[in-house]
Amino acid sequence: MKTEPIKLSPAFKDYIWGGTRLKTEFGMKSDLDKVAEAWELSCHPDGPSTVASGACAGMTLPDYLAEAGKTALGTHCAELDSFPVLIKLIDAAKKLSVQVHPDDAYAKRVEHENGKTEMWYIVDCAEGASLVYGFDREISREEFRRRIADNTLTDVLNTVPVHKGDVFFIEAGTLHAIGEGILIAEIQQNSNSTYRVSDYGRLGADGKPRPLHIEKALDVTKLTPSGNPDRREAPEEHEGCTTTVLARCSRFTVTEINLRCEAHFCADATSFHALLCTEGSAELCCGENRLSLERGECIFVPANSGEYTLTGAGRILCTSV
Repeated sequence: MKTEPIKLSPAFKDYIWGGTRLKTEFGMKSDLDKVAEAWELSCHPDGPSTVASGACAGMTLPDYLAEAGKTALGTHCAELDSFPVLIKLIDAAKKLSVQVHPDDAYAKRVEHENGKTEMWYIVDCAEGASLVYGFDREISREEFRRRIADNTLTDVLNTVPVHKGDVFFIEAGTLHAIGEGILIAEIQQNSNSTYRVSDYGRLGADGKPRPLHIEKALDVTKLTPSGNPDRREAPEEHEGCTTTVLARCSRFTVTEINLRCEAHFCADATSFHALLCTEGSAELCCGENRLSLERGECIFVPANSGEYTLTGAGRILCTSV
């Protein structure tokens, strides 16, 4: 099977805290009244994305990659037993639960999937918006349990104001919560393991409180302050663009491309490139293949695709492994 860059259609989620911005501002087509999350690039069984261009249009991304083979992922993925990342756009019209994700060892033993380290890029936010990032001081397991029980957990949480363009690297085990009025691009490990600690007494779509996962959260949560969440590196100037590595870890690397006109890139044998447009638009040209990339759209560029160009103006997040 000949591989080529492909545009993807997302899988949509309608969680109770979601809004309508992904439909009204990004033009996403969904029968859901509210779209909380768009899983832009996903091989997860809870919501695989779909190929939207080329001869394989209509295939799920997992089926496409099964036919393309591991060379499409690159040598950095050769030893992995599953696709490494999941990329989302998240519209938090209301605040999310206070939650935590397990690391690989715990998740594979208990949930039979990957752990979940993630990175947030603030695409947009309401004035005065904030989120929770870990604790403001060290606490004991016993205090953690007590504060969950007596609803005083917020007294020891680290609440951080957010602004457009902010970056938060959230390692597995870090307690966190997205606040109201925030639009986020999330790059994470390919996992859907989330342990809720507090949901503010809200009722789910079935009229019942959404389940909490306190014992598991007690097992995995880091009970010390989490330090600086912004791991971005110094910007680099190139012809036609500025690139900034926003996060680099053993699981993924995310680079922001501030595209001014035409710029050149290369998807070599080591890794695929996943391109998510958060602002503006561009055209991708790779050999004879041309694909438009509008705000809120994602293109998967297989490893070994070689040189390609992006022409346009905007901001694009490039994820590789």
